[in-house]
Amino acid sequence: MKSATGLTGSGSRDWFIQRVSAVVLAVYTVVIFGWLLSHSGFDYVAWSGFMKTLPMKILSLLAVLSLLVHAWIGMWQVFTDYVTTRQMGPSASGLRLVLTSAVIISVFAYAIWAIQIFWAN
Repeated sequence: MKSATGLTGSGSRDWFIQRVSAVVLAVYTVVIFGWLLSHSGFDYVAWSGFMKTLPMKILSLLAVLSLLVHAWIGMWQVFTDYVTTRQMGPSASGLRLVLTSAVIISVFAYAIWAIQIFWAN
């Protein structure tokens, strides 16, 4: 029986994509903290202005998509490693299907929500 695969169908590609997504998240974190440290006493108007610039919209969307990809690969690995017949008995396959479906629905919902938030205005 051929088992389901993660995001790309290849463990090494999934590993690489997860590392790239971690780098994107690290860059985003540095940019946000850099802006916060260089703007003492900022208010909503300053923050909103910063976040509405095209580079920040793009970087924010990349960060959210990276977080979703990172989470999907990580959760898929956890489910396939720990929700097994050996550890949970015959109900493991059904539970893994339910958990995986919940993560897929959540990932799509968060992606749509993020796009609405960053590109609505």
